[in-house]
Amino acid sequence: MERSQPNAAAAGTLVLGDLTVNRLGFGAMRITGPRVLGDPPDREQAKAVLRRAVDLGVTLIDTADSYGPGVSEELIAEALHPYPEGVVIATKGGFFRRGGGWIPDGRPAHLRQALEGSLRRLRLDRIAVYQLHTVDPRVPIEDSVGALVDLASQGKIRHIGVSNVTAEELARARRLTRIVSVQNRYNLADRESEDVVDVCTRDGLGFFPWYPLATGALARTRDERLRRIARDRKATPAQVALAWLLRRSPAIVPIPGTSSAAHLEENVGAAHLRLSDEEFETLAA
Repeated sequence: MERSQPNAAAAGTLVLGDLTVNRLGFGAMRITGPRVLGDPPDREQAKAVLRRAVDLGVTLIDTADSYGPGVSEELIAEALHPYPEGVVIATKGGFFRRGGGWIPDGRPAHLRQALEGSLRRLRLDRIAVYQLHTVDPRVPIEDSVGALVDLASQGKIRHIGVSNVTAEELARARRLTRIVSVQNRYNLADRESEDVVDVCTRDGLGFFPWYPLATGALARTRDERLRRIARDRKATPAQVALAWLLRRSPAIVPIPGTSSAAHLEENVGAAHLRLSDEEFETLAA
């Protein structure tokens, strides 16, 4: 692997509506406290990681009101506001945190309240990409997405995305409005959302895989194929796993998260790694 300064721009770009982002983003869930609750051990370090991400060419930062809750969004604003030109802050609403759990709440009233809270914490008048965080089994997706459509008509949302959806749910959401992005769990070891990735690739939607490194498991892998390719390319297994995602589809924007500047630089280094057809197919097998 070429030993150049890591920069997310090396991975290329993706268009989200009228926005363009570099194809290696940053997930801001892990800058909070344990179990994604409360403050991180060191707020200044968390803010330094966010600033470093932007320095490294990251232009998509993904967060949610439920991370903390509220803490991730507050830290992003403290670190980066006023936001540098070209930086897109994408956030989500649709979960309620109780006792550390993740409880879906897709009611329109909850989503309106969640959006207002995100606007306040992020110090914004409009969210660039606002995503329904999950489908609430008690609420038709049409009602949840419909609430976001209403908020967009009020000028509070620029573009709408969805998260944790099936291909059928995505189709239902797209009948209501333009959807620019999907965020589902997807990585080299967990490809349950293959059909959703294919829809995004075909139709030009962004696909933001969460847990792109399987909560770090792919960085610590014993998979000899992954380890061998990493050795051959003078890269780390985590970088190869991220490079596989970048190679899998031009719609994919991995959003690995970390609270460590060193891990951040390692992740962004994957933007320079181009897997061959043989390497890609070996890992995909």
